[in-house]
Amino acid sequence: MPIALTGARIFDGAHMIEGRAVVIENGRIIAVPFERDLGAGIKRRAVTGLLAPGFVDVQVNGGGGIMFNDVRSVDGLRTIAAAHRKYGTTGLMPTFITDTREKMAEAVEAMRSALYMRVPGVLGIHVEGPFISPERKGVHNPSFIRPMEEEDLDILISLKEGRTLVTLAPERNSMETVAKLAAAGVLVCAGHTASDYETVAEAIRHGLRGFTHLYNAMPALAGREPGPVGAALDNRDTWCGLIVDGYHVSDAALRLAIAAKGTERMMLVTDAMAVTGTDMKTFDLHSRTIYRKDGKLSTEDGTLAGSDLDMATAVRNSVERLGLALPDVLRMASLVPATFLRLDHELGRVAQGYRADLVLLDEGLHVQDTWIDGESQG
Repeated sequence: MPIALTGARIFDGAHMIEGRAVVIENGRIIAVPFERDLGAGIKRRAVTGLLAPGFVDVQVNGGGGIMFNDVRSVDGLRTIAAAHRKYGTTGLMPTFITDTREKMAEAVEAMRSALYMRVPGVLGIHVEGPFISPERKGVHNPSFIRPMEEEDLDILISLKEGRTLVTLAPERNSMETVAKLAAAGVLVCAGHTASDYETVAEAIRHGLRGFTHLYNAMPALAGREPGPVGAALDNRDTWCGLIVDGYHVSDAALRLAIAAKGTERMMLVTDAMAVTGTDMKTFDLHSRTIYRKDGKLSTEDGTLAGSDLDMATAVRNSVERLGLALPDVLRMASLVPATFLRLDHELGRVAQGYRADLVLLDEGLHVQDTWIDGESQG
C-alpha cells in the first residue's frame, strides 16, 4: 500500500517546494503531487519540517562503538550504518583503512555479504590505503603501507555488487594500475599523497575520479608547486571530499576551494570513527589510543585521527560556519556524492522513480527521522 508524507517543505535535490506530498510504495517514490490532489483513500503520515534526500557519506571508518577494520562482518557493517542513520545518513561507504592484505580481503567479503543481504544504508566499500605515501600517512600504520601487487588488484576489482572506492597515492602506483581500476568500475581517489601536480594530472587522464579529504594528508598549495590541491581545484571533472569540522581545514581554506571549484563537485564527508553515536571518550586504532575532546579526535601527540563528525553536523557547519546556501549544502550532502558514486539515477533527489531514501530536518537542521527504501527509522 502506498503512503503519502504530507505537511513538510521539500527540497527535491534542485529546489525548495511547498504544498507537495511524497508518495512511497515498494521502497520507491512513485509521485510528488500537490497535497490537494491526493486521493481520499491514500494512507497519509503528517510530518513537520524539511524533507530532503538522505545524506550520502563516502568516507565512514566506524560508528556505534566499532571500527570496520576491527569488526569485518555483516553485523559490524549493520552497526556502523545504524549509528550514522541517526544523523541523516541513509547511504554510506564503510571505509577500511591501511591494514594487511588478508584483512582487506575479509572486509571485501563482509561487504559482499552485506550487499547481498541488503543491509540498510550500505552502498559499497571504500578502501583507503595501504597504497599511500609514508610521508603523508597521517594516523595510518606505516608498517602496513606497501606497493599494490596483482593480488591486491584482484581483491579490489572483485566486488561486482555495489560500489568500490579506492584511495591511493598516484606517485606510488603506476598509471596502468589507475587505468585498470577505473576500467573495472572502481572509483579511484587521490589521498595520503605527496604527489606533484603533473603526476596527479596524469592520473586524472588515466581515470582518477576524485580526492579524499581535500587539503588533508597532502602538500599545501603553493605558487610554483600547486600539488594535489592545485590539481583538484584546476580540474572541473573531479570530485573532492571536504571535512567541515573546524579542525581538519580552516573555514577560509574551505571557502576558497569552493569559490575556485564551485559546489557541484564538492561533497561533504565525515571521516567518522567508532565514537559516532556513542559517548566514548577513547578508542584504540592499531594499538594506539585515540582521544575524543571538544569535537576532535587525536592521538596523544596531537595527530588527527579521523573526525568526531556526523553528516547533520557537517551540514549545519557548512551553513553556519561557511555561509553556504542551504540548497547547495544539501546537494553537497546527497546529490553530489550520489553522482560521484554513479548512483544519481537512484539517490540524491526527491522525485518519481528514485529510492525513498529521505531525511526529515527541523528548523535547526537536526534530524527528526530518516527513511531507507521507504522504511522509517521512527
